[in-house]
Amino acid sequence: MTESPCAVADLLGEEGLAAFTSLTTVHSDGWGMAWHTPDGTCTTSSPRSADVDETYRRHVEIPLSHAGFVHLRWATGGLDVRPENTHPFLTDGAAFAHNGHISPIAELEALLTPESRERLRGDTDSERYFHFVHQNVEQYGDEAEGVTQALATLVRKFPRCGLNALMLTRTHMFAIHINSRADSPLRALRELFDDEGDIPPRHTTEYFAMDYRTSDHGLEIVSSGLDQPGWTPVPADTAVMVDLATREVTRLDPIARLGADALRASG
Repeated sequence: MTESPCAVADLLGEEGLAAFTSLTTVHSDGWGMAWHTPDGTCTTSSPRSADVDETYRRHVEIPLSHAGFVHLRWATGGLDVRPENTHPFLTDGAAFAHNGHISPIAELEALLTPESRERLRGDTDSERYFHFVHQNVEQYGDEAEGVTQALATLVRKFPRCGLNALMLTRTHMFAIHINSRADSPLRALRELFDDEGDIPPRHTTEYFAMDYRTSDHGLEIVSSGLDQPGWTPVPADTAVMVDLATREVTRLDPIARLGADALRASG
């Protein structure tokens, strides 16, 4: 997030953009972007790898907005690489990208209302995760409450899930960092490389890392991490909501909510 429209290339710098794009050695199953405009949330995506897609290069060099995100997909679990499975997903002005996993997918889909199921276009856990969050926001009539309740439910039902995600709505950006008991995809990573030293930095030790930094440009958040100085780890098992107008940051704590709900149930 920045005070004025800024290109991803300017935000990360030449070295940072190169480091981010180099993550396509793993995250090569498509890319997508979402950005805020006065008329609503815009998105673009492609199932092509970002490092060979000129559309990606053009978009990261254009100052599209003061708020947005870029996602590089790694299609784990044998899910197809096709447009319908490419992040970000967009519904009612909210765009969503996920870096993690929730299984079994059928049990996740069972949490969706018939109306949410009708919105599904692909077969990923990520899209179902998004629509579950969205239906909770609609149910509670409040973004912070809906997101918190959805995350607490998912942690309770899928305790080993990886829920790292970014969501951009008409008024807020959400950064979700919940994965403390998630299984690392280390075996799958090793299968991609002959030499473990070629695996991107931190992927073998901190695959689900999420970091942030503030600069003269604004606030930046990255998932899976960049091997550069100046980044601060996001606290484990938390989420934050950033107001697009004021840049006020509100911490959400779905794990504490989960505990409070359990206490009420037992009482």
